[in-house]
Amino acid sequence: MNKLDEFKYNVAGKNITVIGIGISNLPLIKYLVSLGANVTACDRRSAEDLGENYTELEKLGVKFNLGDGYLNNLSGDMIFKTPGMRYDVPELLKAKENGSIVTSEMEVFFEVCPSHIIAVTGSDGKTTTTTLIHKMMTDAGYKTWLGGNIGNPLLTDTEKMKENDWVILELSSFQLHTMRKSPEIAVITNISPNHLDMHKDYKEYIDAKKNIMLYQNEGDTLIVNADNQVTADIGKSANGAVKYFSRNGMADVYLDGNIIKRGIVEILNIKDIKIPGMHNVENYMAAIAAVSGLVSKDVIVNVAKTFGGVEHRIELVRTLDGVKYYNSSIDSSPNRTINTLRVFPNKVIMIAGGKDKGIPYDEIGPALAEHVKVLILIGATSDKIQEALDAEINKTGNGKDIEVIRATSYEDAVNTARSKAHDGDVVLLSPASTSFDMFRNFEERGNLFKKIVNELN
Repeated sequence: MNKLDEFKYNVAGKNITVIGIGISNLPLIKYLVSLGANVTACDRRSAEDLGENYTELEKLGVKFNLGDGYLNNLSGDMIFKTPGMRYDVPELLKAKENGSIVTSEMEVFFEVCPSHIIAVTGSDGKTTTTTLIHKMMTDAGYKTWLGGNIGNPLLTDTEKMKENDWVILELSSFQLHTMRKSPEIAVITNISPNHLDMHKDYKEYIDAKKNIMLYQNEGDTLIVNADNQVTADIGKSANGAVKYFSRNGMADVYLDGNIIKRGIVEILNIKDIKIPGMHNVENYMAAIAAVSGLVSKDVIVNVAKTFGGVEHRIELVRTLDGVKYYNSSIDSSPNRTINTLRVFPNKVIMIAGGKDKGIPYDEIGPALAEHVKVLILIGATSDKIQEALDAEINKTGNGKDIEVIRATSYEDAVNTARSKAHDGDVVLLSPASTSFDMFRNFEERGNLFKKIVNELN
């Protein structure tokens, strides 16, 4: 009996609780029902708020525990937690003490997946790097599956996967926090303070990221950024082979002038990379290191020349009256926004703000002063962003000419930006914060921005 068949056997007839009826867990719930499990779905939202999802699951025989007390009396032979929930919430710990197995969709996937796995994590660049690896591998002729924090949940697809297929995963610190399996090729793009609203401190966040390589074997490979001190240090404790990439010096994959080299072999002229920014050069180096020995130079070059970028990442929405509107809703941290701002040669009109992740905003002040001429703030972190700018003004005098405007809605923010913009200007949505103060995810935020921009006349 293989691992998947064993899982299906163990689930049939068992009482399974799934916490969260969201994008990742909805297919999971349906799958568990199809395997003969007795499923209870828990969610803070009401039946009315869940709408069609509630109706569909109710027809399948799913039981519910909804509302503010959705974690009360948590039980079951197995409990699947949502990735954004800590493992040590009291209700989960109590259920575990009472004999429940607490796991997640991704943990089970790693246990049962029959295919090769390449997984990417990092504070910045993981979505683009994951997408690049997937595109390179697909274009090279491999049967690939894209999932994790990007694409679709994959547990339900495992029955279709073959031994020689390749699964390409983007993994967040939330998903990695409780992982006890590592992929055969692990990539860490970089690590900087992030998600400190979820993690107890920076060390715990780093430790969560390290789980992507902690359980690797001698035959596995870890790829890390030599220019990032945290990831460079992680490389020293690898169980298998380590490959470093660097913009600033010799490494397994490195930048020599305008040429990305793998050893002595010239792989890619960065002028051929369609998506802008030196941070994307780093993403390409990480991807090139990951597909070493699997993908030809010609495929890599063709991807660079044709790949237009990830949706919601410096995405050109529209040019209206000579003004370019860019959606970079995926910028959920100050560091992401700093990298985005560096892409543009002239000062921009920027819309920023969102949910506070408990991370410092100090470093964004100098970047705003250097790259922004009008700052439109909306959302919970508006005060923190303005404080960072004010601190830079008080310290250096830079940024004192920036006009700061508070918006009451995204419609107000976009209309204000338009009123301030002239021919040749750039209007940029780069929140430097998560979306959860106003939206379910950054995609919803970005889509609203695009809708409003496209309706301008």
